[in-house]
Amino acid sequence: MWQYTEKVKDHFVNPRNVGDIENPDGVGEVGSMACGDALRLMFKLDDEGRIEDVKFKTFGCASAIASSSALTEIVKGMTVEEAEKVTNQDIAEYLGGLPEQKMHCSVMGREALEEAIANYRGAAEGKKTLEGDVVCICFGVTRPELETVIRENDLKTVEDVTNYCKAGGGCGGCRSKIGEIIAEVRGETIVQIKRPKAKPRTNLEKIRLIQETIEREIRPHLRQDGGDIELIDVDGDVVKVSLRGACAGCRVAEFTLSDVVETRLREFVSDDLVVEETES
Repeated sequence: MWQYTEKVKDHFVNPRNVGDIENPDGVGEVGSMACGDALRLMFKLDDEGRIEDVKFKTFGCASAIASSSALTEIVKGMTVEEAEKVTNQDIAEYLGGLPEQKMHCSVMGREALEEAIANYRGAAEGKKTLEGDVVCICFGVTRPELETVIRENDLKTVEDVTNYCKAGGGCGGCRSKIGEIIAEVRGETIVQIKRPKAKPRTNLEKIRLIQETIEREIRPHLRQDGGDIELIDVDGDVVKVSLRGACAGCRVAEFTLSDVVETRLREFVSDDLVVEETES
């Protein structure tokens, strides 16, 4: 259960500046088809070059709505130059703090503002070019984006990075690379420890390891976005599960089963496991 401040609750229940602006000076759109969060931010300047009006529309959780609302209140009255200095930490602090697992919502707000400013300054359609290698394929996060979020938020672990931008929270294949980038940005050496795969010797041991892996490696990631998973049965190497909450019927449910659930179970339990979704 997330612990939200009263200010977060207020901006969620009573969001400020929701809607559209006719003939805006700047428009920014960000979002991830993989995680379902999306934000459209627009602003209009007055004769003195200050943000006279700013509005947003967002699709996401309570933190996404509250962060977007807070951002509009923060930048109103600022010049574009002042607004581009606003960080995701400024948004979180304005709200009295956000759960670590929801800090990516404040990052999404900052990215939308960057795009809106880029649009105002004439960037094609206001879209940022994905410069540099894509490190996290699941969520489309590039190396420069990772370096920025690590540096601006003083992130120290891969789990921190996942909380702030979701990179590493999908199939997990990029986690070692993220660790290397953290070390480079911080000027440190991080020793990557490869956890040995557990090889069950009995069916009971296999079921126990599957349950432990779901609880430790899979369920926390799904719950970040309101989803969950239940182990229904284990038939030989076939693991039957049922997706719950936001994951049930989600458009990326097939991806979740293959690239998250099955990948983690094969890593920590057995290479031979196959995951199937079934009704409970």
